[in-house]
Amino acid sequence: MKKLALIFIVFAASCTTATRISDRAVSSSNTIHVNGKLFTTVFQQRASEYRALCYQAYNIARLRVDQLPQPAEKPFAIMTDIDETVLSNAAYQAHQTLQGKDYDAATWYDWTGRADADTVPGALSFLNYASSKGIKIFYVTNRDEIERKGTLSNLQKFNFPDAVNEHLFLKGEISSKEPRKQHILKDYQIVLLIGDNLNDLSQAFEKKSPDDRMKVTDSLSLQFGKSLIVLPNAVYGDWENALYQYNYKLTPAQRDSILRASLHSY
Repeated sequence: MKKLALIFIVFAASCTTATRISDRAVSSSNTIHVNGKLFTTVFQQRASEYRALCYQAYNIARLRVDQLPQPAEKPFAIMTDIDETVLSNAAYQAHQTLQGKDYDAATWYDWTGRADADTVPGALSFLNYASSKGIKIFYVTNRDEIERKGTLSNLQKFNFPDAVNEHLFLKGEISSKEPRKQHILKDYQIVLLIGDNLNDLSQAFEKKSPDDRMKVTDSLSLQFGKSLIVLPNAVYGDWENALYQYNYKLTPAQRDSILRASLHSY
């Protein structure tokens, strides 16, 4: 009887869990756009391959730091993005996707205000290593000014180097990072550019079509792993925005149509 009772309890619990999962699935939009983000978020949170790619990127960055000569006229600096580069927002993406929702400003500000993002694998170790070599770290992000306090708190919670106001460059009036890059270059020599979005690395990618972004990527092929370090991010980015021609008002159904049309099949 005890065995039967135990089996019944386990069965009932599994049914309850299945019901919760089913309810979530029903509440989400049945689209490639939404369900695709579910899949990529699972990859980011649960795939060892994702973790390995991050370690690989930062291991290469460490090699580049070790190969640097002594600074000539200006001290060395690293310019890095934050989201999906040093801090992971996979928990936010999971929260939204499980409700059948995409990014929106209100929930995003709530998330960044919590200062609860985890670190991207390898990021903290590498930036501390670079800092120990006398290299200054600049965090250049397209988060808004309203997010400054939460962003600094999140970086400082993990003791990221140079996590101070003077080294945190938020979006301001334009999303292009080129003006902020040029500002840093006045006093420093940037030896590494790090990001998950190619726009983080060069303005040559900004507002380009998918085909043109491919061409620019090919033209810079020898710089990847040298002065340009890219982190994996299949969840969101300008690779996706470029497919939509930077039209941020498309419905999920319209996005699905574009995604399907963009595929090469046989």
